[in-house]
Amino acid sequence: MSDPATFFMLGASHHSAPLALRERFALTPEKIAALRARLGPAAGLRELAVLNTCNRVEFYGVAGAPGVLARLEGAFCALQGVAAEDFAAARRHAAGGDAIAHLLAVAAGLDSQMVGENEIFGQVKDAYAEASAGGTAGPVLHRVFQKVFQHAKHVRTHTGVAEGQVSVANVAVELALNIFGKLDGVRVLLLGAGEIGEKTAKAFQSRGAATLTVASRTAERATALAAGLGAAALPWELVPARLAAHDIVVGSTAAPAAVVTTAHAAAAIRARPAQPLFFIDLALPRDIEPAVAGLENVFLYNLDDLAKIAEANRAAREAEVARARTIVAEKAAQLWGQIGPRLAAAPQGAAGDSSIESLT
Repeated sequence: MSDPATFFMLGASHHSAPLALRERFALTPEKIAALRARLGPAAGLRELAVLNTCNRVEFYGVAGAPGVLARLEGAFCALQGVAAEDFAAARRHAAGGDAIAHLLAVAAGLDSQMVGENEIFGQVKDAYAEASAGGTAGPVLHRVFQKVFQHAKHVRTHTGVAEGQVSVANVAVELALNIFGKLDGVRVLLLGAGEIGEKTAKAFQSRGAATLTVASRTAERATALAAGLGAAALPWELVPARLAAHDIVVGSTAAPAAVVTTAHAAAAIRARPAQPLFFIDLALPRDIEPAVAGLENVFLYNLDDLAKIAEANRAAREAEVARARTIVAEKAAQLWGQIGPRLAAAPQGAAGDSSIESLT
């Protein structure tokens, strides 16, 4: 008799993989589509959702046959050009109620580098929406994700886990204030026109930075965001030559490789002697070459650096985090108690148990 189907999580995050390794794991939208295409014929993989962020790549789904996770892992490593042992050293796996509890903790911001942050909730919603649109979400994922969204909101509403929370944007601004003293005369260059970059730009503006320039590989997006921020737009090809004209450079693109090289930064420093140049790299893969940090009068902070700084602010919320985790455990156990028995009883060849969709 074959093993019953179960809900699973497989992946790696900032807890187990350093930034340099997460860069190699990061999936582009095109790679996610290619992975789904490769796994389409895989027997036993009934449902699949992919959560891909700066701090994690995680797969959630329903496995109905032995060897499914090994095939998923193999396909991912082959697609990314990652050695199997590298992923094996960083991977984490959970099944059943433990997998649901993990997803709920992620959606509630409890598993984030900056505990309590809001962005991850939207990223989990996007992962579910993409799975639904791609036809890889079935009855189990529909029910699990919908209930997770409901419970994550409950956690944030009924605990203080998000009170006084720190975001990447706020930490970046505080660091800039430490370096420059005040921001009213500081010139900020934003590389990329996505959500994280926009929030960081607004955080700088809220603290007095009035001179802001936006550059994006897509000119239309740079122009649109610049208009919304009351900022200037800079043609992408002029970025290296104009680095010296700015005091703070925020990297937040989805470029596959560094867009600011050590040579670019060195040239900028030579053109502005005795003036510090502050780089904030919020991208994955990284926008700023790590060796830039070794240049004289240059400050470079990446996602892991910002998270370490933010960790000091977590102590005041430890009691609320503990309360939130208790709620997560209770809600996950309740949901798995409803779904598990029906999933185990579903025919082995079925895509799922449609009766799961009726659970409330």
